[in-house]
Amino acid sequence: MSQSVHALDERGISVSVRSEYLAEPSSPSDQRYVFAYHIRIENQGKRTVRLLTRHWIITNSESRVQEVRGDGVIGEQPVLAPGEFFEYTSGTVIETPVGSMHGSYGMLDEIGERFESPIPAFTLAIPRVLN
Repeated sequence: MSQSVHALDERGISVSVRSEYLAEPSSPSDQRYVFAYHIRIENQGKRTVRLLTRHWIITNSESRVQEVRGDGVIGEQPVLAPGEFFEYTSGTVIETPVGSMHGSYGMLDEIGERFESPIPAFTLAIPRVLN
């Protein structure tokens, strides 16, 4: 199952996410379900921003929560002028065939103001497990 979600914050930062199940590296018999997520961050605001940090909350269907915090995304701290976007793909592993993720990006604008831009909640699910 592939799902797409989108959020736009009050500063004009748009975050779109599409998730997908990766059958090849997964091993259901070992309770290992691998998912990719494709992110597009677009600056629809008026100021240039830099993505400094990420914070993810990953929950499986048994309500087990993992939190992930770190600098940037995929080793980068992209700078986005108004009208620019940045795309990347990453992944996660959970122990159940269904779960969810959400979080936020820590941003810094060109005048030194820090703010959090939300990453909308999205579902992680193997094909045909949800209607």
